[in-house]
Amino acid sequence: MKLLLKTAVTLALLFASTFLMIKLLGLLTVDDIRAGFESLKNLPDYFIGSLVILLLFADLFIAIPTMTVIMLSGFFLGFETAMLFSFIGLLLAAVVGYLISWIWGEKLLRKVCSDNQQINQMQSLFHKHGIFFLILCRALPILPEVSSCLAGVSRMPILKFMLGWGLGTIPYLFIVVYAGSISHVNNPMPAVLTAIMVSATLWLAWIWLLTIRLKTGTRR
Repeated sequence: MKLLLKTAVTLALLFASTFLMIKLLGLLTVDDIRAGFESLKNLPDYFIGSLVILLLFADLFIAIPTMTVIMLSGFFLGFETAMLFSFIGLLLAAVVGYLISWIWGEKLLRKVCSDNQQINQMQSLFHKHGIFFLILCRALPILPEVSSCLAGVSRMPILKFMLGWGLGTIPYLFIVVYAGSISHVNNPMPAVLTAIMVSATLWLAWIWLLTIRLKTGTRR
């Protein structure tokens, strides 16, 4: 349990450092992203769609406000088209993060802990409870990347990983894209209320996972 949390925190700090760097340097703001969508709105949909895929995939390496990107895609592309491009972008980020961690993650893990028994316990714990991490990973911007990397490091089977990722991401994506598609510049409330409700619900579920589910599992 301790090693799993320690590894998750290490990964979270790694991803958070990119967020702080971008914020401090002002490299990419929400206004920049909105301006990028605005500049492409008169072009065919696949131009904005390509931007959506690029931004959502880039979130694996640098912190991107994914909920904002998804909502904007719904606003500019409409529900069906935005669902397609957003799904592709999120899927690419998840699979690449999983594969990178599967191949090279053990080196990072052994820098965090060199005890084989603890490593095996962490992998066993994530195999048992990792699907809950993946289902609830949209509670915070950094958690999806951390969860995908933990799945790879822990050698979670790809089908189980995709099941957990799909159960967590597809309903989230459906709700957020729909909120963006029915929002308007003069009526942003659907997007605002959706962001609040989705985040609050996932946060409560995440607290349940950490305080009840994992503690119960570690006692068995």
